[in-house]
Amino acid sequence: MDRLKKVIDENMSNSDLSVEIIGAEMGLSRVQLYRRTKAACGLSPNETLRTQRLNKAYKLLHETQKTISEVAYEVGFSSPSYFAKCYKDYFGKNPTESLRN
Repeated sequence: MDRLKKVIDENMSNSDLSVEIIGAEMGLSRVQLYRRTKAACGLSPNETLRTQRLNKAYKLLHETQKTISEVAYEVGFSSPSYFAKCYKDYFGKNPTESLRN
């Protein structure tokens, strides 16, 4: 899991980062990566990637003066609206609501 998190951190801003790319970086096939990730943390590689991106976004929103769009692009989301949807699903509030608190 540490290696997976490191690969994701190093490539976070790449909106084209996929399970295949992560697997190649780790020397695993897509299927092997899925099995190992699911066994280790109960999440699929895509869910792990999204969760790590959202946690980084939360940190950036609270520690920097960047706009929501800037943060969305920085953590690898290609669409600020999709970022906002994922953020709300994960944290239970919109990124703008999160900024006020």
